[in-house]
Amino acid sequence: MDDELRKVRKCIKGNQVKATRLLQQLVQEGSVRGKEAAAQAIIIEKCRELGLQLDIWEIGDKNLTDHPAYCSDRKDYTGNPNVVGILRGTGNGKSLILNGHIDVVPENNLAEWKHDPFSGFIQEGKLYGRGSTDMKGGTVALLLALEAIINTEIKLKGDIIFQSVIEEESGGAGTLAAVLRGYRADGAIIPEPTNLKIFPKQQGSMWFRVTVKGRSAHGGTRYEGVNAIEKGIVVINQLSELEKVRNSRVVDPLYENIPIPVPINIGKIHSGDWPSSVPDLCIIEGRIGVAPDEDMSKVQAELEHALQELGNKDSWFKDHPTTVEWYGGRWIPGDLESDHPLLSTLESSYLDVTGTSPVIEASPWGTDGGVLSKIGDIPVVVFGPGVTEVAHDANEYIVLEDLFTSADIIATTILHWCEVSSED
Repeated sequence: MDDELRKVRKCIKGNQVKATRLLQQLVQEGSVRGKEAAAQAIIIEKCRELGLQLDIWEIGDKNLTDHPAYCSDRKDYTGNPNVVGILRGTGNGKSLILNGHIDVVPENNLAEWKHDPFSGFIQEGKLYGRGSTDMKGGTVALLLALEAIINTEIKLKGDIIFQSVIEEESGGAGTLAAVLRGYRADGAIIPEPTNLKIFPKQQGSMWFRVTVKGRSAHGGTRYEGVNAIEKGIVVINQLSELEKVRNSRVVDPLYENIPIPVPINIGKIHSGDWPSSVPDLCIIEGRIGVAPDEDMSKVQAELEHALQELGNKDSWFKDHPTTVEWYGGRWIPGDLESDHPLLSTLESSYLDVTGTSPVIEASPWGTDGGVLSKIGDIPVVVFGPGVTEVAHDANEYIVLEDLFTSADIIATTILHWCEVSSED
């Protein structure tokens, strides 16, 4: 095995410039929701170059949309496919899914960016651009590891299933489609931006929409109305209290360095149509985190109950209760036992490559890991390059050296997990 590892690491080092260019090309194709096709075309070409067995398909059939775990407000997936590339093993080895998502969040306020968000600008060992950290850098790390194994002509016993999916940022429909298409394995690695930490547990989350009622009036006699915005503040304060209660129950040591393990975030508010009118409606949209060991339906019920209790604090809500809608994004939590062989294999590979023990924590955000583990019954670990703090932020970047290090660690994990075959 030592000889194979040396060959693979030498190949990874020799392909660093090539991998950087691949990442730059992927970032330059701004694959926001509904525009994933151009970036996927680059992935397809790379998979063909590596000789992988390709499966390319458009998701959205009834088998997917009728599934209980499907949750998306997207109606059309035409022209933006999922991509799977398979490296077949010789047999009698454990298989591994390498899962990355190609979709990125919008670039938001352009004035906050120092460079074009889709430039792939490189400076002082960092590559900048939307998706560089979340998570095209991780996808390139997977391909760099695979390329090294293929180019050194090492044969594996177990199959490798590389996946480049759409729709992760909106709830995981792409990975769910891959599971329902029949892709299963003995383990899976998702190279989300973990700062090279290992996440055996992943937080889940759900989007909610709360409708708050008021009573309209002229702004000059606002005392004759009930301002829905002011009542919305009461709702937000109630959700803040619920957040405190929920997080007081989290005792998992993997969350001890995370200030708020399961946040409730208010992300969007809409109310009123005229400055001189008292608004009679306030719409509050947000996201509630779900701990790895929690049932999502019980979390929904807990939030709904907290809002039903508002009438005990403010009599307005007794006759004008809020309504809650669960919509849009939905990420299933994931939980891998601490003694699972996949986790120990990744840990030992990290130690072998870096000379230090890895930091093991729980993910502070949702991933597609819950879909793979809870729907596909596939053990999942989240581990990859990328700066967690800049994901979804302006001036997103990735440290290129971390990308190369993660490729080394992932390649080492592949060799140990899938096993090297003695067959020619």
